[in-house]
Amino acid sequence: VQLQASGGGLVQAGGSLRLSCAASGSIFSIITMRWFRQAPGKHRELVAAITSDRSTNYADSVKGRFTISRDNIKNMVYLQMNSLKPEDTAVYYCNEAKYNSWGQGTQVTVSS
Repeated sequence: VQLQASGGGLVQAGGSLRLSCAASGSIFSIITMRWFRQAPGKHRELVAAITSDRSTNYADSVKGRFTISRDNIKNMVYLQMNSLKPEDTAVYYCNEAKYNSWGQGTQVTVSS
């Protein structure tokens, strides 16, 4: 599975961004998709995950602010990020859980 993330950028605190991840492959609809992030000097952390039946889970730090979704027709997964905080600044990566493939990452910078 090949993944291509997009949608990052610079936004002020309190703003919103929507990340997108395009996936190749016919198995997309049956695999769990995830978003991770990695801030400078920190370990990569799981932000959100969505299963094939659209069950979701989130890191405590983003609950109530971020929403993960998927479109199995378009082979896309999204991360809607609202009420962004400077501590959300990181490179965001999409990931598929079956073969552990990674997209190239997209930078999100939140200014205070």
